[in-house]
This record gives sequence, C-alpha cells and structure tokens, in this order.
Amino acid sequence: MVANPRRRGQVADAAIDLLGSGGGRELTHRGVDRHAGLPLGTCANYFPTRAALLEGVAERAFVLLAPDDDRLDDLAAIAHPREALTAYVGYVVERLLARPALALSLIELRLEAARTPALADRIGPFLRAGLDADVSFHAQRGLPGSRDAVIALHHLVNGLVLDRLTISLDPEADPAETIASIVGALVSGGLTDAG
Repeated sequence: MVANPRRRGQVADAAIDLLGSGGGRELTHRGVDRHAGLPLGTCANYFPTRAALLEGVAERAFVLLAPDDDRLDDLAAIAHPREALTAYVGYVVERLLARPALALSLIELRLEAARTPALADRIGPFLRAGLDADVSFHAQRGLPGSRDAVIALHHLVNGLVLDRLTISLDPEADPAETIASIVGALVSGGLTDAG
C-alpha cells in the first residue's frame, strides 16, 4: 500500500465524485484515475480491489462530513434541549445537502452493499461504529433521548436527504421545518426525555 495520505485523499475524493454523480457503474479504478487526472494505476495502488475502493469512499466521506468545531460550540450554547436537538440535526442535513455528490455517494454505497454481501460485511461495521459515535456524541452533549432516538434521527436525516437529492415529494418544503416537526414529534411521543 502506498503511503501518501494527500494522494489517497485525492483518489478517494474522485471516487466519491464519480459514485455520487454516475452511480456504481461509473466507479472503476481507471475511471477514478481519469477523473482525478492521475496516471492510470494510481487508484489501484491505494485501493487494490473494488471493495477496498468502496470502503475508502466510506472512510473519506465521514472525514469530509466532520463537523466544524466552532459551529459545534455555537450549537452547544443553545440551552433548550428540543431547540438544540433540532439545530444539531439541521446541521447534519445542511452538511449533507451542501455536498450532493458526497451525500449521493453514501446512498450508492449502501445500495451497493445491499447487493454485495462481502461489501456489506466490510461496510456494515463501519456504519454501525458511526452510529455508536453519534450515540456517544448525543449523550456527551446532553441531548434528549436514547440510542433509539438517535436511530430515529438517522432515519429522518437519510430520508430527508434522499428526498431532497432525488425526486422530492414536496420540493417547496423547508427542510428546517420538516426537521423541527419530526423532532417535536419525537419529543412529544416520548422517544426523548425533554420537552
């Protein structure tokens, strides 16, 4: 394995772009090399198999989606638990919608894993570890709700992003209003412990 983190990131970024814009059929080692403007064979040096490339896409996507610490500090200053939870979820959706190819690549990655059990075996633990990290973050920030609430919020985010980036059921709907409504329902329905 070649040890050049900057180049590895460049290759993974190109793979994310291809997967998000063209789907799984577009994602080939040669296609990534061409898209990144790199010599043929570069992608295969960093990600020797398709499964390794897709796993690299997942790892890089989460690096690129990492929240800004200053923004997290601003959100931490929100005193009311329901408003804070709404703001945190809104920030996740904001980051995903700001990078459509990245968000779509994550959807494509999950679709590919659904069709390829060996890939699911590699990607599933990675995604579940991400959920565990979100549950820990949720608890550390004192946000209302348990693991079940975080899972429900993941479903909200995934569905909302899918709707906004594909064929929206209600293109005029404001994502922030949808988030506030669903968080309110979670709080009112007892899935969280704050009002």
